[in-house]
Amino acid sequence: MTSNATVAVRTQDKQQNQNDEQRAPSKLKSAARQFGVVWSNTKARIGIIILAVFVVVAIAAPLLAPYGASQNGFARSADASWAHWMGTTAAGEDVLSQIIYGARISVLVGAVAGLLSTLVAVAIGLSWGYVRGWIAEVIGFIVNLFLVIPGLPLMIVIAAYLQNGGIAVIIAVIVVTGWAWGARVLRSQTQSLRGRDFVTAAQFSGEGATRIVFREILPNMTSLIVGSFFGAATSAILAEAGLEFLGLGDSSIVSWGTILYWAQNSNALLTGQWILLFAPGLCIALLAMSLTLINFGVDAVSNPRLREGARRKKEKTA
Repeated sequence: MTSNATVAVRTQDKQQNQNDEQRAPSKLKSAARQFGVVWSNTKARIGIIILAVFVVVAIAAPLLAPYGASQNGFARSADASWAHWMGTTAAGEDVLSQIIYGARISVLVGAVAGLLSTLVAVAIGLSWGYVRGWIAEVIGFIVNLFLVIPGLPLMIVIAAYLQNGGIAVIIAVIVVTGWAWGARVLRSQTQSLRGRDFVTAAQFSGEGATRIVFREILPNMTSLIVGSFFGAATSAILAEAGLEFLGLGDSSIVSWGTILYWAQNSNALLTGQWILLFAPGLCIALLAMSLTLINFGVDAVSNPRLREGARRKKEKTA
């Protein structure tokens, strides 16, 4: 009996491994197909190109910047010239170099804070949407509390209390104040999926709650989670720039927000150095816009009506 049971277990494990091996290529094909849907959207394609440019600039900043991020000693508040294409700051620093290096902070904050906010939102949203009883009530109270409290004032208070704590503190503040809305959206989707037939079948087959949530419900929310990430990343980039502009971040680092902060302190507009405000502001707007445009393509994955290809076919048929 024991040997037969062992053989049966080994056969079952072998079959499971074969199934997993077969699923891997199908998952890659599915991911490639979904990316193709995103890429086919004109707005998303423009967003991906803009985002790729900023990522390349952030990674290759030491190669692209003509000077160091904080290198000074040049003529102060100088106009644009061949040596300094965007002029210099009031401290004698090259503006173009600071703009290039500033991309690193915005891309880093957007990626890390967006990812962490999304992870918290997914964990809380799935738990809140699947469980019932007093646990759901407690989670709902916490989420609603964070939704009721205005995000920006809370962010300013926390950042002011932990001022000059570095970029890690800025990311932590953004994550603490930015996960609640995503959790509510994911909770609604989880509740919708919880009543589907495949979830009911998994419950009757004896699968645990954790396995049902992560193997049955979570894979059906991929596009929504990705969209939540891009939304959180966009908010994080704008929040970081806003906190730095208000002087609540680390003014010693070089970011687009700190460039705006020092430009305001040196009365850049009054001295005619509008580029100190225009250049970082434009970069922040373009980076945030690229993530928003990509979200259009992500929406097309979950909503076929938004796909441009299907719309054109309908127009030709009509």
